[in-house]
Amino acid sequence: MADSADVTPVVSSQPPVKEEQGGGEGGEGSESDAGGGLTDAQREVLERCLHALRQAQNDSHTLASLLLITRLCPASQLDKPTLRRIFEAIGLNLPARLLVTAVRGSDNSGLPPQELLSLGTALLAALSTDPDMACHPQLLTTIPFLLGILANGPVNQQKQENQEQNQDGEGGQSPDCKVQSTESSNAESDPTNVAKSAGEEAKGDDGSEANGVSPTSQETSPSSKMDEAMAADCYQVLTAVCALPRGADQLLSRGAVPALCQAVEQNQTFSHQRGLALLGCLLSGKRKDKVWSKHPAELLTLLVRLSKDFCQATDQTKLDMCAQLVMFLPPVGVVVESEELKGVVARVWGVLRPMLQAKLTPRQIGPILVLSACLLDLHGWELVGPPKFCCLLVNRACVEVRMGLEEPPGNELGPELQHTLTGCYRIMEAAIEQACCLGVSQATAPPQSSIPSISLQQTRQVLGVLEEAFSALMYHLQQVDPSRYGDPFVFATFRSLCSWLAEETSCLKQEVTGLLPFLIGYSRSHLQGESPKQGLSDWMAEMSDKEERGAWTGKEALRYLLPALCHLSAEEGPRKVLLTLDTPALLVDFLLQCWTSLKGKSGVASARDPSMETACSALLNFTVTEPERVRKDPCFRKLEALLSEALPVLVHKPRLLVLAANYCTLALMIGRLKSAPSGSVEAGQRRLFSTALRFLRSALDSSASPGPVKVSLSWEESWDEAAELWRLCLQALGGCARAQPWITTLVREEGWLKHTLTMLSQCSALPDKHTQEALEEALCAMADQCPVCKVEIGDMMKTDKGALICMRNLKNPSPLHPPRHINPSAAA
Repeated sequence: MADSADVTPVVSSQPPVKEEQGGGEGGEGSESDAGGGLTDAQREVLERCLHALRQAQNDSHTLASLLLITRLCPASQLDKPTLRRIFEAIGLNLPARLLVTAVRGSDNSGLPPQELLSLGTALLAALSTDPDMACHPQLLTTIPFLLGILANGPVNQQKQENQEQNQDGEGGQSPDCKVQSTESSNAESDPTNVAKSAGEEAKGDDGSEANGVSPTSQETSPSSKMDEAMAADCYQVLTAVCALPRGADQLLSRGAVPALCQAVEQNQTFSHQRGLALLGCLLSGKRKDKVWSKHPAELLTLLVRLSKDFCQATDQTKLDMCAQLVMFLPPVGVVVESEELKGVVARVWGVLRPMLQAKLTPRQIGPILVLSACLLDLHGWELVGPPKFCCLLVNRACVEVRMGLEEPPGNELGPELQHTLTGCYRIMEAAIEQACCLGVSQATAPPQSSIPSISLQQTRQVLGVLEEAFSALMYHLQQVDPSRYGDPFVFATFRSLCSWLAEETSCLKQEVTGLLPFLIGYSRSHLQGESPKQGLSDWMAEMSDKEERGAWTGKEALRYLLPALCHLSAEEGPRKVLLTLDTPALLVDFLLQCWTSLKGKSGVASARDPSMETACSALLNFTVTEPERVRKDPCFRKLEALLSEALPVLVHKPRLLVLAANYCTLALMIGRLKSAPSGSVEAGQRRLFSTALRFLRSALDSSASPGPVKVSLSWEESWDEAAELWRLCLQALGGCARAQPWITTLVREEGWLKHTLTMLSQCSALPDKHTQEALEEALCAMADQCPVCKVEIGDMMKTDKGALICMRNLKNPSPLHPPRHINPSAAA
């Protein structure tokens, strides 16, 4: 840097204390009026200095003018337009060159590298207080320099001393030799990755590019500390950039995460106070998955360090660190399970156990419960502690929920309390899943994430406190006005209640039935896009569960409610209420939206959507138990049209076989309730039943005859889930033949009858007794309704071969043969 040897100005990076508007419209003011609270003399000096800045021939002139401005015109007396004019006059070339010169260790600068760095970072910090300057490309190119300084400390003092000694020993050398020696020394140093690109892009006054040089070397001693002013200036620039609309992406693309992690690891100046806060911003929202996927090693090392600090902290510091640790936990499903991560979780639980057993105020317990919820999301119950403590954790979460939600109507919950309660909900959801899993079977091995050695009595106690807490949730939701349907906290409360209803509907049945109008109305409002979604989109992005993170579509509310609707639609009382709320139409609309979305993904491997299958199960319950509603409700005509369009496509998608089985079952169940057409059969109906017959025929494989029939390869993987649906289809097929005799003709034309009879005559046995009964009932219905079918079946029975021998009802089929009763619980 030229001509700067004797100039050591002091530049303040602090923004102005007050922002006075200049004269003129819009607060901009003319140049003669600029200066805010300055006197006439100060304004005159300011104008002369600004002119000198713009016309400066070298850096000495620039620094001298800048020094005069800082001495004679305090920042607190300058308004925004005036500051903007100063910033534009200074420009970004000067601070960029100061950094480059300091790093390269040029002897021509006349100032020690430390002072050049200090001056350069101070100028950048001052300039970054203006948003337009903060987003300027030239300022962004200095980010790797600043990150390198923060990560490794200032320019190595020992290296400078060595260079000075070398220079003393080279007293007889020519200036050219000195330059070559300096360049050689710089070339041997190992530049940090975060600084190289910025040095290459920093430009001089003449527009030429400066050579890329690292601001620090890996030889820098971790113990060497930069002064606080320089560290504060560096963080000021990074924080200002991060606050820009795409500022976080700018920092991430320039290596901010590894550099800041290294700064914390080496305990550099302000790394814990400001570096962690900046990292927390970079890890917030939708970016967290991406950042953890790109830098898992650095972030895991940082998390290990923070967890150890957490263990060694004082009691009050531990309380303060709970919220900090939450920010740095990895997203669920993004980081591969490791012993290191498991050790972090176990270490943190070890600290939380005595904290949760102590007497705490609501403000103190909130962050602890939120951290506990995140740890549960991450690693389940395995590392939480003994059963007694697990029960205590659930109890404390339930108590906080009851205290928070059982407030009189009209009392608004603050953001902090909402955050705490949302964490409590996640603890409750994990507990209800755990308690119900243990209640289902004591014989099967518990999952890895289960509470170890919990007794049946403890499980009952947990269910008891959960029931009280979920009662409070229902009370709160009863008070929710439709204007609050877009509130993320209402959705979190709704989702948590749905987790309870999915497992348990026998408790609080009256309260649940009374809440159905809200549950259905809330789900319908979101499905139809009537509620604001921006807040919910942001909330979904913050979810710790990977399956739940993503864009808000409006279908989420109903997805959570669907398992409960399966239970409730099978019970007469709740089902009558659901019918008054037009719930079948809501389910059909949901399936239509899902099918539209699925069609839009043609060419992409279709992922299974369990919620579509669950919606089909609820509709099956209505179809079985409410035949008159099915015959009269227009929504079931819409459903038939959907099934007619979708089933021919789904049967060719192996991953969606269970959904295809659900659609096939629904189609045949509805078909058995319809009367025979007066005229010709609609093409759509014929296509639907033809597809259903081919689909049913593909389930069994008799290629191994004369051995037993096997489940076909295409069905084998899904047979446990699809077998009962397949049997229901056959049962419903018999009902369709009785209601619509034309179907028996289609059964023969499609080859289903011949294929089935041939298979039964050639095989020795069927997969199970239930499969045999289902096939026998369908064949009996064909023989009852169609003389031609009866003859074909009779001729095959005379051979007395294979599995047909066991089907005694086929030997004397009677027109009065009663159809087997369809159990609605089987459909669910």
